[in-house]
Amino acid sequence: MKIYYSTKFGREYKRLPLHIKKPAEEKEKIFRINPSDPKLNIHKLKGRLNGYWAFWIDQKYRVIFEYAKKDVIWFHSIGDHSIYR
Repeated sequence: MKIYYSTKFGREYKRLPLHIKKPAEEKEKIFRINPSDPKLNIHKLKGRLNGYWAFWIDQKYRVIFEYAKKDVIWFHSIGDHSIYR
């Protein structure tokens, strides 16, 4: 599986609090091994973000991503619930 990062994702990641970056990296490792792992709480998004998915970093922070092709995933956004707006 190949994961690409949008420039928006990169900017948002840089602004994350340090205490969130480590868990975010750990969740990405889990995602790379098994994108269906229940620890990620993956869920399909609705409304304006229909066609996108998200997984939990913790109770407050999320990663929004999309399945672009069979083995290609784009990480689009990372942050608290405001990324859904």
